[in-house]
Amino acid sequence: MSENLKRLTGQGVSIWLDDISRERLRTGNLEALIRDKQVTGVTSNPTIFASALSKGDAYDTQLRDLSVRGVDVGEAVRAITTFDIRWAADVLRPVYDATKGVDGRVSIEVDPRLADDSAEKTVAEARALWWLVNRPNVFIKIPATLDGLPAITQALAEGISVNVTLIFSLERYRAVMDAWLAGLEGAKANGLDLSTIESVASFFVSRFDTEIDKRLDKIGTPEAVALKGKAAIANARLAYAAYEDVVNDPRWQALEAAGARPQRPLWASTGVKNPDYPDTMYVDQLVTAGTVNTMPEKTLDAVADHGNIDGDTIRPGYEQAWNTMAELKQAGIDYDDVVKALEEEGVQKFVASWDELLGTLETELRKAG
Repeated sequence: MSENLKRLTGQGVSIWLDDISRERLRTGNLEALIRDKQVTGVTSNPTIFASALSKGDAYDTQLRDLSVRGVDVGEAVRAITTFDIRWAADVLRPVYDATKGVDGRVSIEVDPRLADDSAEKTVAEARALWWLVNRPNVFIKIPATLDGLPAITQALAEGISVNVTLIFSLERYRAVMDAWLAGLEGAKANGLDLSTIESVASFFVSRFDTEIDKRLDKIGTPEAVALKGKAAIANARLAYAAYEDVVNDPRWQALEAAGARPQRPLWASTGVKNPDYPDTMYVDQLVTAGTVNTMPEKTLDAVADHGNIDGDTIRPGYEQAWNTMAELKQAGIDYDDVVKALEEEGVQKFVASWDELLGTLETELRKAG
């Protein structure tokens, strides 16, 4: 077992795998990662499922059955994805039990085409996934769009555990935390056991650097270029500072006294996009207790091999983070425009991934028929 991964979990960071496939499940690979690589959770998305479906024969029997039954592609995608999520939830159930429900979690995403649609539709989709998976250790992923915020509140108020995804801006993150608190307050008013309702807030990291680096290159001054690769870490650290403000607020403390548990910050998109950057930077530089880092396996292996885990790297970096943000503004970076572009692009990518999944599934159903 890697000493680096032991050190990371020893600092209070939960390691989750940003991948799932039936092949991983049937071969025992996920169990091995739990045993050997400190993995305590799994996140999924439509791109991951599309990739899994297009490789190997793990889905052949179910695809043939679905084809024989003549189900439409919408029903088929839910049948296949929820099967895998249930299986992964069962594999992770011992972790869930050992951590009293904090970890051992598996995330499945609502139809991303609803991201800018009505909250009512998103909540209906969240309920359907919650019922279909029917495991206490599932997270329903809801995007943090403006239309997603009331859906987050409603889902939590009904006792549905939520992974809030697609967060880029500090302002939106604060709105997410407000939606989370309102949801817990609703759950309390509904007489629910708050200790059974978990949530994480997925703050996207590497995409932030990708977008800002592109703009810094366009500006082209030495001062601008020197700031490349610094924005994402700074943004994430300031997100954690915002989180600390909320958990020190009497509003949260009243819920905590009633049995509620924190909405942990989750660092998502932690695979490095720029090969010039250290491949573990979005792990090494975002270490503090009570957080989650969901990694693609390549990043997990890199951290295990040569990660530099050396204590808390978030709280001591607050002043540096504020300075970086001020320098970016001075260089000509419009933060509000950056996060707006990233959210719009993120929703478009989610929808494109969903369409890819549906297309892949249609192809596989025809082949199975």
